[in-house]
Amino acid sequence: MPQIRIAQDDAADDLLGRDPLALVVGMLLDQQFAMERAFAAPRLLADRLGVDVLSAADLADADPEQLVKVFQGPPALHRYPSSMAARTQAVCRLLVERYGGRADGLWTDVQDGATLLERIGELPGFGAQKAKIFVALLGKQYGVMPPGWREAAGDYGLEGSRRSVADVTGPDSLAEVRQFKQEQKAAAKKAADAG
Repeated sequence: MPQIRIAQDDAADDLLGRDPLALVVGMLLDQQFAMERAFAAPRLLADRLGVDVLSAADLADADPEQLVKVFQGPPALHRYPSSMAARTQAVCRLLVERYGGRADGLWTDVQDGATLLERIGELPGFGAQKAKIFVALLGKQYGVMPPGWREAAGDYGLEGSRRSVADVTGPDSLAEVRQFKQEQKAAAKKAADAG
């Protein structure tokens, strides 16, 4: 079981390390929301559902309105609880249809990094960048390293980089990733202002 330190909360990080679906849901929620809160949300979700691990089949079959209420909290599992509850349910339905409800089915039999990237990119809410980051996270912290995984992850797969959640292993690396993201935003703003 990998030692994950993304959420900066022992119970949440423990779940991320032992429940592949929790990791997928955390990655899904990591948009327009604080990274550590997004990755802590699966633990809150499991607690509210009264389960030790998340079940794709149960989430896929859940009453959508009830699931929204679970996401709303308080505290809310995301700043957009309704849309993220629906996306979580859509991800779980795809996992049930294609992988027997097993999130790790995305990677257990994958032959190469390009296929892994393709599979992840088919998940609702996983665009090209998020899919690359997730490939990097799986490789760097989960030991999922099919041939070509670093190439599939692009710059996010670089050894020693501090550019995404794939590189967060504790408070110091979280701060470094935050600083990188702030520098990227500032550079993009400067370029936009100059153009």
